[in-house]
Amino acid sequence: MSDDVRIRRELRPGDLGAIVSFHGRVYGPEYGVDHRFEAFVASSVAEAGRRGFPGEREAVWIVERDGELAGCLGLTDDGDAGVVRWFVLDPSVRGRGLGRRLLGELVDRARELGYERLRLETFSELRTAAHLYRSVGFELTEERTEPLWGRDAITFQHYELELEAEAGYWARDVGGERRASAPRLRAV
Repeated sequence: MSDDVRIRRELRPGDLGAIVSFHGRVYGPEYGVDHRFEAFVASSVAEAGRRGFPGEREAVWIVERDGELAGCLGLTDDGDAGVVRWFVLDPSVRGRGLGRRLLGELVDRARELGYERLRLETFSELRTAAHLYRSVGFELTEERTEPLWGRDAITFQHYELELEAEAGYWARDVGGERRASAPRLRAV
């Protein structure tokens, strides 16, 4: 297997189903969740698909390695806010700054689309992801622990990012030019 990693920003036939099954293949072994987690993901993917995802105020990022799905990320329109969804990377492509790059692109895109706020749901064991979310300004707004997805206890978390209050990943200098306020990652 080579290291050819590419990011697509459009959906193709089969992508929605692949996103669902990919979540099951990654999260099952890594976090001990059962088939109900995959059903939870399938529900949100199906709802987005029924609405015609990606719509005008939505976006998708499909990460491929050697032509196979190796990650994904979605931005859906929830009316008053954008929702970060389906953010998962295969272990083989982690640790390269790809997650930071994708999340930075999503936040920039949300601003371009006029969102004032972003929301996301996750669970506490995804510590690296939580660190990444907090690094761009997301704040934990709620958490609850309960039996979930075949486990005795999972701490389900809600994060929010107020985009108006954020300087953002990209800032404008005095002359109005865009400049990175965080290190720009190389293209993959």
